[in-house]
Amino acid sequence: MTDGPFRRALKALVRWLLSAELGLRRRARPPGWQLAGTCGACARCCEAPTIQTGVILARLPTARRLFLLWQRWVNGFELVHLDRPGRRFTFRCTHFDAATRRCDSYDSRPFMCRDYPRALLDQPWPEFFPECGFRPRAPDGEARRRALVESGLDPAAVDEIARRLRLQ
Repeated sequence: MTDGPFRRALKALVRWLLSAELGLRRRARPPGWQLAGTCGACARCCEAPTIQTGVILARLPTARRLFLLWQRWVNGFELVHLDRPGRRFTFRCTHFDAATRRCDSYDSRPFMCRDYPRALLDQPWPEFFPECGFRPRAPDGEARRRALVESGLDPAAVDEIARRLRLQ
């Protein structure tokens, strides 16, 4: 299901609004992690997009229905599972072709797809898919790695500690 001109325009407007709001928020409080690596096009993030919401969407039926309508009609996300205690909605994306592992509307993909995995960088210990070419990196990783090297540890131990602490 490819996006038509109306849906493309609507997504562009929403993308612009969300980008502006998120840009202001990230300037006020930068994420705790930096993003390293590049996308390897594994498409794991497209298989079952999941959105964690606030309490209002999770508890109020009308708000939840509006949210799900938006996801279905605009983003092309069909609800697969709702984890009420965790306030997580898991979807199947109608734009994702499992055979080719590609999005049929990549240029008009929703904002959450464009922002992935940057959205995870606010978590205390972000977890990415093992196949993902991206990885979180500590913002002061280079300074910490230098301190490890200067401490006189064995280079193999320095590499292992740096890997586990996400310093590289």
